[in-house]
Amino acid sequence: MTKSDLRKQFFVFISAAGVIVAALILLPFVEPPIRRYLTVFLTSVDQDQAEVAVNLLDNFFQIIKIILWFILVVSFVRLINVLLFETLLRKTSSYEISALVRNIFTVIICLVAFFIILQTQYETAYEKLAPIFTGSAIIGVVIGLALQDTLGNLFAGLAMQADQPFQIGDVVSIEGKGSGVIESISWRGMKIRTFQNKLLIISNSVLGKEAIEVAPRDNLNARLVFFNTLYANSPAKTSQVIREVVRQVENVSPKMRPIVRVRNLGDNGIDWEIKYWIEDYSKFNDTDALIRQRVLYAFQRENLQVPYPTRTLHIEPKTQENSFAETTNEIFERLSNTPIFAPLSDEETRQLAESSLIRIYAPGESIVRQGQQGKSMFVIHRGAVFVQINEEGKAKNIRALHEGDFFGEMGLFTGEPRSATVVVEDETEVLEISNLSLKPILENNPELVQSFSQLIEERRAFLETIQIENNTDKEEVYKSGVFDSIKKFFGL
Repeated sequence: MTKSDLRKQFFVFISAAGVIVAALILLPFVEPPIRRYLTVFLTSVDQDQAEVAVNLLDNFFQIIKIILWFILVVSFVRLINVLLFETLLRKTSSYEISALVRNIFTVIICLVAFFIILQTQYETAYEKLAPIFTGSAIIGVVIGLALQDTLGNLFAGLAMQADQPFQIGDVVSIEGKGSGVIESISWRGMKIRTFQNKLLIISNSVLGKEAIEVAPRDNLNARLVFFNTLYANSPAKTSQVIREVVRQVENVSPKMRPIVRVRNLGDNGIDWEIKYWIEDYSKFNDTDALIRQRVLYAFQRENLQVPYPTRTLHIEPKTQENSFAETTNEIFERLSNTPIFAPLSDEETRQLAESSLIRIYAPGESIVRQGQQGKSMFVIHRGAVFVQINEEGKAKNIRALHEGDFFGEMGLFTGEPRSATVVVEDETEVLEISNLSLKPILENNPELVQSFSQLIEERRAFLETIQIENNTDKEEVYKSGVFDSIKKFFGL
């Protein structure tokens, strides 16, 4: 309701109240002259007829007063409804319950006002009506017993409305009943949309007796995910790797740092617990599943192992076939066809292939992030990735890389921070070449530094042309220092 409508309602109430009050003030002055005139006029005709007429006149004025008083009360109640319920509580999530309270408030005030007005203005009629209301009370008791469940839902709904333990959109879990997202709350009960897309309806009287677990929609609620590792795996490395993986999962809140901690030292290995805070709790099943998937890929990349039950006998462990398992020859062929390694001889390329690491990443996972310190480069063996830069706080894709493409060469040769973020499009296998793998080759053949510096200069000029970031002064400074940067980084 707008302010103009509210002012109009208030003006109408004041005007009507003024008219009614004026009529109530004038009636005591108008009534005696009319009664005297009627008495004198009819007495001259018939004494009995005069008394009957005077009584009728008194009843008429009393009825008029009752009607005027009752109109005044109704107008006042309607004004209160407009000011309180229609204006202040309409935008709240509990408007449906507020409407119920408004109706109960209106009925009670009108009934109380009716009996008070009737008793003060028409005492004889009130005495005659008293036995009727007494009998009605007995009938009300019978009706109340018949509507016990309905009234129980009503008062339980009012109690919950006063406490407001949950709201529409919250995720609730009721033991023995189910869990889901609250769709609506009424005086009869609550409707819950379960995670199987079914509708669960529970009455307020039942809700008042149950223990309810509530995950508010505007709150950072925590979740727990569990996994296991072998005792041979480094706890410090496991904690660091998994924490970094969880932080990049969608729907995990960046406001709270995930916690990866040892939950128990089990019979078969170390039991771990991941505690993270979720933004949209209604999607916790999907988020938990995505975290488990990312943990599995991290296990494959970092050579972490899930323990087998110690009570199971393994005579000859059989390694599970890995669709991404590569031979040294395949890696050698891939590196031989990579332009940046063209200056290397076959023997040097084979040496580099033997020391390369195979990394497998899930869709949507970041291989490197902008600004991150780097000491390695990557060659895409299978799959595809996107190269992103941060532009005005948003990630922007600037190019796509596919099989045979490479990135991160500046981190490998000079140790410079990453200039962009690389995000996996589909499940992707990359070859990671670290500076420790390349250093022995450069020490045995220092002339390669000049060849690599020229290739890097050409590569950088090409990328700057693609990204439309060509700056002449900056490029000349870079070219003059890339040779020295490689030598300094590798300690040559």
